[in-house]
Amino acid sequence: MQATPAPVHGPFTIRASRPYDCETIVNLVRELAVYEKLEHLAVATADDFRRNLFGPRPFAEAILAESGSDRRLIGFALYFHTFSTFLGKPGIYLEDIFVRPESRRQGVGKALLASVARVAEERGCGRLEWSVLNWNTPSIEFYVSLGARPMSEWSVYRVDDEPLRRLAALAPTRSQADPGETGLG
Repeated sequence: MQATPAPVHGPFTIRASRPYDCETIVNLVRELAVYEKLEHLAVATADDFRRNLFGPRPFAEAILAESGSDRRLIGFALYFHTFSTFLGKPGIYLEDIFVRPESRRQGVGKALLASVARVAEERGCGRLEWSVLNWNTPSIEFYVSLGARPMSEWSVYRVDDEPLRRLAALAPTRSQADPGETGLG
């Protein structure tokens, strides 16, 4: 059993994640999964994060909130680029944002979200989007207080595991003459 971390006292900083943070990112993701009652789905490892955040082709980025007094990691946001064909601009999708319970209500979540918004602005993105579980009223109220609005006319769909494999098997064979022709290589 893990010891309960001490409450945060004093300021905190937001910084980019580094490869050596991946073990802590895994722990934060697991804490988020417990909060969301989805711990059975949290199977990512530190190696997964090292490869996908810092490998030759990074797929996502993460920022961390670090307490000022003891430099303990108290929260994170993980995000990646999307693209809007309607806007003709990139966007950012916030996959996860989490602040440890003892560090909440101190501005950490707002600082993380604002930092991702700044990245979106600096990169010329047209939007910042994320999903929230319908029962998570505290988070929904927080997001609305910052100007976010629900996209109630949209539904999220997902294909994973065996249905993903079956769908991928339906794809036409790539051209051997020009594997870059479809842009999928």
